[in-house]
Amino acid sequence: MGADEARPRRGEEAAGAEGHTGLGAARGEVRPGHGELLGTGYDDHAAAVTSPAAELHRAGIGHRLGFQTEIGYRLGDGFVQLADLVVRAPAAGVPALLLEIDRRTEDAYQLVQKLRRYWEWGRLLPSDADKRTVDLVRSRPEAIEDVDHEKRLWRRLYPPTGREGLPPVAFVFADTTEVKVANTVAVLEEAGRRYWASRRYDTFHRRITARDYGQAVPVLVTTLEQLQEHGADGAVWRRLGRPASRR
Repeated sequence: MGADEARPRRGEEAAGAEGHTGLGAARGEVRPGHGELLGTGYDDHAAAVTSPAAELHRAGIGHRLGFQTEIGYRLGDGFVQLADLVVRAPAAGVPALLLEIDRRTEDAYQLVQKLRRYWEWGRLLPSDADKRTVDLVRSRPEAIEDVDHEKRLWRRLYPPTGREGLPPVAFVFADTTEVKVANTVAVLEEAGRRYWASRRYDTFHRRITARDYGQAVPVLVTTLEQLQEHGADGAVWRRLGRPASRR
């Protein structure tokens, strides 16, 4: 795909993703270091995307060059999921964070579908995975859960997260009401449970109460207003599955 060709629209099945074209994109890979520069557009959505980046940067989370917008993640069926914003700030304890900025232009169930796609992307194998593993996962898709994260595609792109599971996804709500945010989060929690929730460990020891987050996408939620009022390093983030008082 040439640089002058139209980029795929959000939610569109396309041959490549903006900044991630060529053979790598066809294999489901993205190349860090590409993507749109912050501030290249000034419509309402662009402003809503750059504002969280500014708050994260102000809080010491991420160097200016550690932010990228419109990063595409190609799924096995060719669908490209675009993340509004990606921040890489390992010095601040944030190796990678994928952000979706929602101005209530999408309903809650559309956000659940986005979460599902990030979960599916985290279960992909790289193009050079050994044939035995590829054949096993192709014949029995759930076998991917027995494949170490180090051997999955996402680890070719991002460093270890420092915790169980896949790269975290944050939903930042802007230009909306508290009631609408609460309703949307409730849908994300219930309808998206398969993708963010922990599981019981497979063990014969009944006294083990710890939960397995190894296959989950950690999901954080907040609002742009909270970020601007309290700062990105404040108690403004809530992780799905935990009460609001426990961040």
